[in-house]
Amino acid sequence: MLFDLRGRRRRAVQATYLTLALLMGGGLVFFGIGGDVSGGLFDAFKDGGGGGGNEAVEKRIDSNKKKAAAGSEPALKALVRDYYQLATSQTSASSTGFPDSAKDELANAGTYWKRYLKTTQESDPSLARVALQVYDVTALNKPKDAEEAAKIIAEQENDASAYLALVQYASLAGDTRTADLAGIKAVDLAPRTQRKQVRLQVKQLKQARSQPQAQGG
Repeated sequence: MLFDLRGRRRRAVQATYLTLALLMGGGLVFFGIGGDVSGGLFDAFKDGGGGGGNEAVEKRIDSNKKKAAAGSEPALKALVRDYYQLATSQTSASSTGFPDSAKDELANAGTYWKRYLKTTQESDPSLARVALQVYDVTALNKPKDAEEAAKIIAEQENDASAYLALVQYASLAGDTRTADLAGIKAVDLAPRTQRKQVRLQVKQLKQARSQPQAQGG
């Protein structure tokens, strides 16, 4: 269960990553808000490069659209990643977000992500990380959709860092109940020596305010 606070089973939390999260002020840089690079830790896809490989990506998209129309789950997953790749190819290393010219690609990635969710029984957490970047405040700025992706990641990874991310996005979405529960879970999963710091981190992340959601998508 997502918020089964009674269970005592914990996966070992990698202290290195958690400590990094705690050292980065307010947690917002760590999770991609206010940082110099779009997406923070979860951004495993942005390379800041140009469009050299875009032609191949676009051909792959054309091929996968036909497969996705027939209900292919792998094709839907590939379309989410490829559209996000096209969007990131339009950014620079110094950018803090996406240009307006990338919004169509981001919107397409979001569309195929939602279609994927309707076809799968168990969502892929690595794909959820891509969706998290698509809906982040630096991209489409859709906190509720970002919260949904963060929840999938937290369920699968079941560690303090993932639940801290959920606290942040739930807070941005104005979902105080989920933010409260995720905060409790994050503290519960943290090593004993770091629980005080995690409580402070949760408090800081809850200061985030719900931001206007972008229209469309």
